[in-house]
Amino acid sequence: MATLPIGTRISRARLTWVVALIALSVLLNYVDRGAIGVAAPLMKDELRLTATGFGVAVSAFFWVYAPACLFVGWLCDRYCVYRVFAFGVAIWSISTALTGFVGGLASLVLLRLFLGLGESIAFPGSSKIFAAEVPVERRGIANASVSAALAFGPAVGVLLGGVILGGWGWRAVFWVFGLGTLLWLVPWQIASAPLRAQSIVAPPGERVSITGLLRIPTLWRMGFVHFLSNYGFYFVLAWLPLYLVNTRGYSIAEMTALTTLSFTTQGVVALAGGWFSDRMVAGGANEGELRRSLMIAGQLATAAAIAGIAVAESSLMLGIWLALAGFGTGLIATNLFAVAQILAGPRAAGSWVGVQNALGNVSGIVGPIITGLIVDYLGGYTYAFATAAALAALGALLWWVLIPEIRTLDI
Repeated sequence: MATLPIGTRISRARLTWVVALIALSVLLNYVDRGAIGVAAPLMKDELRLTATGFGVAVSAFFWVYAPACLFVGWLCDRYCVYRVFAFGVAIWSISTALTGFVGGLASLVLLRLFLGLGESIAFPGSSKIFAAEVPVERRGIANASVSAALAFGPAVGVLLGGVILGGWGWRAVFWVFGLGTLLWLVPWQIASAPLRAQSIVAPPGERVSITGLLRIPTLWRMGFVHFLSNYGFYFVLAWLPLYLVNTRGYSIAEMTALTTLSFTTQGVVALAGGWFSDRMVAGGANEGELRRSLMIAGQLATAAAIAGIAVAESSLMLGIWLALAGFGTGLIATNLFAVAQILAGPRAAGSWVGVQNALGNVSGIVGPIITGLIVDYLGGYTYAFATAAALAALGALLWWVLIPEIRTLDI
């Protein structure tokens, strides 16, 4: 296998095509990942799941997803990332489709485990390609395309899933989403064909080991702030549809519209933020400090929005708070992985993001279970919203005081 040296650029047209397909894969990633939240109002009753049982099913995805990111990041730095990416997508699309056949909690948890395994490729794989292939002055918009897809995925999932849910039931949601993702492999095989014979990896003597990375304090700090960023986002993604329908009394159509508002705002802000940051960097701004400021703003907006959703008394105010939540998460998603790519550099981006994403997604393991226990044993969602808002606010503080100068480290 030929080796493509780090820093070698593929053609601009090819790069645009690859970035667009990566963004589409992330959109499908979050459509499939969020399908359980869309299906929850009907699935939970048919499968006789308690709130804690539903929380366990949501959490199960992350039992494999978080540790698998470590291994997948390692794979992306050592083997053809384009092939690894395709294999991950195949696993998660099949797992999604099969979820439409589950008969209880055990089979649901099993397929959520496989879903987590497949979806672990998304961020280590995309970060490896972006760090190695994308010029610094276009890093913002490349990451913004992924961040926008991360937002539009739940929006598309809620809109399309709501229609399917109302017309054909919750099982059809998983069948349609899973088979739709499987089709993505066709254009990916075409676009990556000239690239699969070469590997954007460092020579064996220059590779960074996972154990070496784990000795770097900044990586652990990034993993912790990543955890705090993810907690609020996953809380909204997994629990908002159920909260709006079962607790606030909204219809499925109303829930669909309100939830879509938040995720659509997130996608628009992600694209605008990526464009803005690229313009600022091209104009001479310090990229690291700019992205730190945007992360702090995103965390504060998310914290305020989660608290506001809990106390909103009208649909109008609820919509405003949901839009603010989208604003905050849009800024976070655009800059979180861009910072990791700066710190790691192209040589170690896959492994670094694999470790950081694994640490950050511990929130996906503990968060849904904590929320389920709060709802079941403390009598409602009030404390669950308070917990998510407090952790988001803590994230803003720690981005300010805990993360050192953001520059490429000498690893």
